[in-house]
Amino acid sequence: MTTSISTGDLKRRMHGAVEALKHDLAGLRTGRASTALLDPVNVEVYGANMPLNQVATVSVPEARMLSVQVWDRSNVQPVEKAIRSAGLGLNPITDGQMIRLPIPELTEERRKELAKLVGQYAEKARIAVRNVRRDGMDHLKQDEKKHEISEDERKRLETEVQKLTDDTIKEIDDAAGTKEKEILNK
Repeated sequence: MTTSISTGDLKRRMHGAVEALKHDLAGLRTGRASTALLDPVNVEVYGANMPLNQVATVSVPEARMLSVQVWDRSNVQPVEKAIRSAGLGLNPITDGQMIRLPIPELTEERRKELAKLVGQYAEKARIAVRNVRRDGMDHLKQDEKKHEISEDERKRLETEVQKLTDDTIKEIDDAAGTKEKEILNK
């Protein structure tokens, strides 16, 4: 007797939601420079929309400064324009093929907005995890109906799936809580 869905597969899918959350949180500004801050920036170059890291090198020369070394001189203006229009609150300073981005102090109002955004990202991740759980539970019920597993086996696996869900949601809450503290208590 075997089930059509494995707990390993569910674990992998739930972990994917956590990784997506961590990636989203890395892009949030906390008052310190981080190259992940520019990950969502796409630049219109060579007739296509490309991620910033495919047309330039992003580095952190100091704690409150990002530098963007554009590889092709003709792309400096489009890169600068893309950073300005990305809504990150950054003001690029162009110096030849180098663009410097001083990271301003966060205002209290902006900190609260970012904290709210952390909550939204965390909720999106929780919903994704719950969807994976629901999918797993549905598979277990179908397998029981097809007599591929017994009722006891289904209940045991449902408990396992629920424990996995609870652990993953706790991990999401911990990551969100840490990021929120980082933003608010700076």
